[in-house]
Amino acid sequence: MSRRTKAELRENLLERLRSGRTAFPGIVGFDETVLPELESAVLAGHDLVILGERGQGKTRLMRTLAGLLDEWSPLVAGCEIHDDPFAPVCVRCRSLAAEVGDDLPVNWRHREERYTEKLATPDTSVGDLIGDVDPVKVAQGRTLGDPETVHYGLVPRANRGVFGLNELPDLAERIQVALFNVLEERDIQVRGYSLRLPLDVFMIATANPEDYTNRGRIITPLKDRFGAELRTHYLTDLADEVTLIRQEAQLVSEVDDHLLEILARLVRNLRESSSVDQRSGISARFGIAAAEGVAASALRRAARTRDHETAVARTCDLAVVLPTLLGKIEFEMGEEGRERAVLDHLLRLAVAATFRDRLSGLDLSGFTNVFAQGGVVETGDLVAASDLLAQLGAVPGLYKVLSRLGYDDAAGRGQMAAAVEFTLEGLYLTRRLEKETVDGRTIYGAA
Repeated sequence: MSRRTKAELRENLLERLRSGRTAFPGIVGFDETVLPELESAVLAGHDLVILGERGQGKTRLMRTLAGLLDEWSPLVAGCEIHDDPFAPVCVRCRSLAAEVGDDLPVNWRHREERYTEKLATPDTSVGDLIGDVDPVKVAQGRTLGDPETVHYGLVPRANRGVFGLNELPDLAERIQVALFNVLEERDIQVRGYSLRLPLDVFMIATANPEDYTNRGRIITPLKDRFGAELRTHYLTDLADEVTLIRQEAQLVSEVDDHLLEILARLVRNLRESSSVDQRSGISARFGIAAAEGVAASALRRAARTRDHETAVARTCDLAVVLPTLLGKIEFEMGEEGRERAVLDHLLRLAVAATFRDRLSGLDLSGFTNVFAQGGVVETGDLVAASDLLAQLGAVPGLYKVLSRLGYDDAAGRGQMAAAVEFTLEGLYLTRRLEKETVDGRTIYGAA
């Protein structure tokens, strides 16, 4: 028995909600805000627009929505628009069904094949989305009025599935008009004659808020045809930001939670800074790319120093990587030439806040006593963990620091060095230790 796509999505969503399963796996920080609105839109059968600034998970939401489709669905074999064997709509499949009856050839399609995505660009044509007359078919002897001369575009080919249109305002206004019939009457028109083709498509589009993008706009009649409009947002909870970075980053070495927390705080500081153009926002990709770069820096150190233990990222890796991410930030006009200084300042604030959160109330006199007796410790992105630990020697209280940072008694040298360096930087930022930077190397305890 066949079902319309929207009914299929509705019933599968209801089944997940009733069973307590996660309806949209991988979506972080939207449980109380965006997801309830999205669930209501799906249950209502509304095509929808997701508005949000860059890096707020709009595309991820679109793609996750397709996971509500049935795992497998039948289609008429060879049909360009994936017709339902029980209710074919195209001329070819209706003729074939009338001819062969129950012997209609059937194939099966996985849910991943039922999701179609198009990035809207200014050069997108009506033919790309809806379709056009195929000159090859006309040359074969068919007349222009024959519906089988049509080469279907992406929207008809998404029939009985989900069609995602990224950055809708980038479509020229005359191209947006071509979507009117698809959203309202559920049919398409091609080249001067009306081709009655009742489509079964769930359409979802994304856009940036119109008040900060100058690339285009969604024309009012088209907005009116979407049943729902959702607004995403940046994550407000620090733990959610850390979870997202951990979930999305492809890390080539060990990056522990205190470093990810520093990156999450840095992202928050950037989003609150008056030096940064907040109209363009700070994408979640910033924190993800930073974590991947920090992991790569640790791997580079392990290779260059011939350290055979597992590569573990340290605080020094943050300063090495962040300048490569300046291109992801739009600064205010008055900050020209000061971009690096702004980023370094916000990073120091993030490290200090994480230090206070993780190690506040802990007796760190074992560390400070080393330097009170004239000791110095030199570190940097090419200083091996064993060399760093050898300079410091045995420090009372180190294992309490390790415990606070989530390490156990089996912590390796790399993890111990990461804890030591984080502690030393925190002591410096809270004015309990001196520091000097010379030729890319950091010397703690230097006057």
